[in-house]
This record gives sequence, structure tokens and C-alpha cells, in this order.
Amino acid sequence: MKARLYEKYKNDVVPALKEKRKYANVHQIPKMEKIVVNMGISASLEKGAIEDAAKDLSLLTGRKPVISKAKKAVANFKLRENQPIGCRVTLRRDAMYEFFDRLVATALPRIRDFRGLSPRKFDGRGNYTFGIADQTIFPEIELDKIKRTQGMDVTIVTSAPTNDEALDLLKMMGFPFAEK
Repeated sequence: MKARLYEKYKNDVVPALKEKRKYANVHQIPKMEKIVVNMGISASLEKGAIEDAAKDLSLLTGRKPVISKAKKAVANFKLRENQPIGCRVTLRRDAMYEFFDRLVATALPRIRDFRGLSPRKFDGRGNYTFGIADQTIFPEIELDKIKRTQGMDVTIVTSAPTNDEALDLLKMMGFPFAEK
């Protein structure tokens, strides 16, 4: 069974984008390609911090995270080469649509005083990146079991060549942007 948002994309968003932007070919219509969720962990924290972050990230995404390691040693940051400094998960296809649905429908509205995300965080190539300050906005995380609050970065990669096309795509998919 396909994800609910994938059906919405196929049935509602594709015809609306084709009508609005006057695309000649179906392959010109932008789509979400992947979602990357990244948690950076301070290298000075205790050793269990990486495992805790990886456990939380696997709970949120349903996938095992990849541990990122430092490429170079930097003495000012007390960072050694090959020291674990974060974890990330790349979601594609059905898992991506499921995560996007949970993010938009349940997690983002739980942010305190949430009025929408800024539409100015596009990178110039149609990709949108935003930060979440606390992992406890997700209902999968049990508040009793977390030892430290951990933020994360979420990047939504689209096939749109411009920011305006990506903004239209995400708005039609139900992403909560702040209005001016």
C-alpha cells in the first residue's frame, strides 16, 4: 500500500502543478526525491551520547542511522580524527512520504508558539533545510526515557530547479509555511 501523501501527490499535486506552471512534459513536474535527517552531537559529550541520538533517530525514522565521523583533528574543538560527531538517515520513496506525513501532521504543530516555517530557507536549487530544536515534538519519543534534548536538521531534497517551484510543490503537499 502506498503512502497517503504519495496518493495526494499523484492525484492532486501533479495536475495542479502542471496547470499552474504550464509544464509540457510530465518529467518536468518537481517531486520530492529524499529527506535527510541529521543529528550533530558535540564531540565533548560522554560516549553514550552518540548511541542515544542514534536510538532516537531510528525511532523517528524507522531506519538505522549512519554514524558520521570527523575527517580531521581540530585541537581548538577538542576533536580527534575518526571521532563520532553525529548521525544521519536518508529516507526515500515510501519511508520519505511516511516521515513527511508524520512531520507535517503531528510533529510540527506540537512546537510551542508555532506559526509556520520560514519560506526563505531554500538553498537556491530547490532544496529546503530547517532545524528542529528538540526531538520531543515527535510522539514516538518517550519523555521519561530521554537523557538530553537533542536537535536535528531536516533537509527536503526536491527535483525542482528553482526555489519558487519547490515552494509551490511543498505548499501543495501541505507543508506549513509562515505567511507574510
